[in-house]
Amino acid sequence: MPSEPIVLTIDMGTQSARALLCDSNGAILAKAQKTYDPPYYSLRPGWAEQKPEFYWSSICECTRKLKAEYAELWGGVIAVSVSTIRDTFVCLDEHMEPLRDIIVWLDTRESTQVGVPGWMMTVLKAAGLAEMVKRQRAISHCNWLAEFEPENWRKTAKYALLSGWLNYKFCGTLADAVASCVGHLPFSNKRGTWLPKGDMTRMVFDVSEDKQYDVVPSGTVLGSVTAKAAEETGVPVGIPVVATGSDKSCEILGLGCMNPDQAALSFSTTATIEITTPVYFEPLPHMPSYNSILPKMYTPEFEIYRGYWLISWFKKEFAALERASALELGVSPESLLNQHLAEVPPGCDGLMLHPYFTPGLTMPQARGSFIGFADYHTRMHMYRAIVEGINFSLMEGLRLIEKKSKTSVQRLYVAGGGSQSVEICQITANQFGLPLFRTHTHEVTGLGSSLVAFVSQGVYRTMEDAVKGMVHYQTEFRPDPAQAALYQKLYNEVFSRIYDKLQPFYSTINRILQER
Repeated sequence: MPSEPIVLTIDMGTQSARALLCDSNGAILAKAQKTYDPPYYSLRPGWAEQKPEFYWSSICECTRKLKAEYAELWGGVIAVSVSTIRDTFVCLDEHMEPLRDIIVWLDTRESTQVGVPGWMMTVLKAAGLAEMVKRQRAISHCNWLAEFEPENWRKTAKYALLSGWLNYKFCGTLADAVASCVGHLPFSNKRGTWLPKGDMTRMVFDVSEDKQYDVVPSGTVLGSVTAKAAEETGVPVGIPVVATGSDKSCEILGLGCMNPDQAALSFSTTATIEITTPVYFEPLPHMPSYNSILPKMYTPEFEIYRGYWLISWFKKEFAALERASALELGVSPESLLNQHLAEVPPGCDGLMLHPYFTPGLTMPQARGSFIGFADYHTRMHMYRAIVEGINFSLMEGLRLIEKKSKTSVQRLYVAGGGSQSVEICQITANQFGLPLFRTHTHEVTGLGSSLVAFVSQGVYRTMEDAVKGMVHYQTEFRPDPAQAALYQKLYNEVFSRIYDKLQPFYSTINRILQER
């Protein structure tokens, strides 16, 4: 039996599932990972679905592997926590069984029934909100289900986030943390509650009260591992199951970012920058701040929908040589590509990427663009331009957040797959002109989720105490002043102007394609 208590935490990502054993000092004692192949299937272009049981069976595979390979640690587990990708829902029938496959967050299908009653549209137009409401209604999967699968929607007893359903699979209670409620839902991020029936915002996300479920503060014990879950996962019956938060909310806590002058960067499929603040504000018009795991705190966020997915895209389309070499050497293709980043100077000899391969709500017509090509540019110029382009966009997000919050960020903290690269971390520090810190583990989402569970079980008295005891900074990257000055000029005089200049062409391209 281990002398230190251990939390078993599940980190369910877009590309893989991970089961981690974390101790109260923040050490990841063991990990089992299941990479999805494929991560989703597409019945039509832009669609992304996955079978619900695929996610649960991936968890079971990971936990059983941990039990088999780390039996000496297994007896020290005092709690289970689950953190998952956001905006990914399960339609459950009256017996809490899935009615259909899961529509994954990056699915781009749209509803066609986006109108609202005439009198209400008049009000929305007067407030300048008509197009935003129509757009949000179109991309909300609950509305697509109601329109195109009305029988399934009628039978849906609960419309649950993936995290809530996985909590149910472990303990038999369908409930979730307030900090997990991120997605196209009738949920008030400002109040941390479901929107009341008469709220005008309800017209956007048409999920009735009977389809909603309980939301609770982070750290709430939802129940204990059932006999059925124990048989399938190998986790002992009766272990407490603790509600924590979504992947991003756990990540920012796992980085130790608890104050507005600390910004958390996530170099994941979706790249984000966010802070923790006691003040609620919209970082972009009509885009809410999300609920922090910390009570009465919020995490305003700026995101690039296809962030470090762009690295995977580049690897697939342009890095056949590195993929072959990596296979022979037993390393990742990204590690080989990153070794060559220093061969390209800051600014990529004039090549720049506008990284909006998938448009967002505030830039619905955007497309990705490389600008500045010359005859001396190479594949590696493109690769570094991807890294720099993502960072330029995150710099834009930071400026918006600082302006709205009336604060000045002094330090950066980084997580996600891209953070494992020393080269990318140093480029990032140089671009922002700020010191950047990397923790002792890149499993930051799992660390944050475990941290909540340790507080819940009384191992730590407060979240602040847990952060001090579990979050350790291993590496600091100091910015190069000359490079920072160059990047600021490129941002101010070029990058910040790209969208306004290219938006008319993006719109024309989209119109022509729609007319085919």
